[in-house]
Amino acid sequence: MTVVTPDFEAFRRELLAHCYRMLGTPDEAEDVVQETYLRAWRAYDRFEGRASLRSWLYRIATNACLTALEQRGRRPLPSGLGAPTTDPDAPPIAAEAGDLWPRPIPDALITPEDEDPAAIVAARDGVRLALIAGLQLLPPRQRAVLILREVLAFPAAEVAELLGTSVAAVKSTLQRARATLNTTPDVQELTEPEQRELLDRYMTAFMNSDLNALEQVLRDDAVIEPVPSRTWFAGKRTCVAFLRHVMGEPGEWHMTPTRANGQPAAITCYRGEPYGIAVLTVAPRGIARITVFGFPDLVERFAGAPANRTVTPG
Repeated sequence: MTVVTPDFEAFRRELLAHCYRMLGTPDEAEDVVQETYLRAWRAYDRFEGRASLRSWLYRIATNACLTALEQRGRRPLPSGLGAPTTDPDAPPIAAEAGDLWPRPIPDALITPEDEDPAAIVAARDGVRLALIAGLQLLPPRQRAVLILREVLAFPAAEVAELLGTSVAAVKSTLQRARATLNTTPDVQELTEPEQRELLDRYMTAFMNSDLNALEQVLRDDAVIEPVPSRTWFAGKRTCVAFLRHVMGEPGEWHMTPTRANGQPAAITCYRGEPYGIAVLTVAPRGIARITVFGFPDLVERFAGAPANRTVTPG
């Protein structure tokens, strides 16, 4: 008798993106994808085919994520913890012992392997930092419903079956989730060459310690979030005053371009030592947000990721 082997691997990238949206860190997402595959292999002889293989895997992955979320708190960015500081010269507020932080994910891990530009752009849109940060503010089941309905476009009836609830409950949960996320502003998308130009100007200014050049690429409403810290800054004047304390001398910072969460980003080292990843939100008139993840281990993760492909939206 011929045994048909299910092609679970075909879904790895999109399942990783799904688990990342739910959990907020690539490491946890990768662990849950592995757990999903393990559960799927063990239960495959009971898979009756009433739903598609893709839906069945999403059901296993979503419930595995919900179980994981029962064991820890949420992962907001600093802007999800309180108002911005008004004193850029004051020492930053240190992270507390129980703080959990989201982490960026390399585009190369979650973009489709095919060369369809629309599919690649859609995959990137579903992991924008603003979305990931907003999702962390939602209770786990609201998070799951919003992702399945709004990001993945699963029908309400399918989401209800997947989560073991009713269609009415799915619709009600989605309304509550939308109300929470309505405060997240939309940022108009730039073409990839425009994004890369702003990234290059940002990196060059930082590596040359040219504060005036850096000021020129920031929007008036720019925001800087240095993670891990509870302090964040809003408005160009405040951001520039903060940056004056961290720029140092020319040559102390070294940056390499990459992409994270569908956005331009820089692998960052300071005085020859790994520092972390800076992720830029770019928009007309300049850089709208700089989220700096000061975790040295991210340098190796991003440096070892496969090369990211260039895709021009639209």
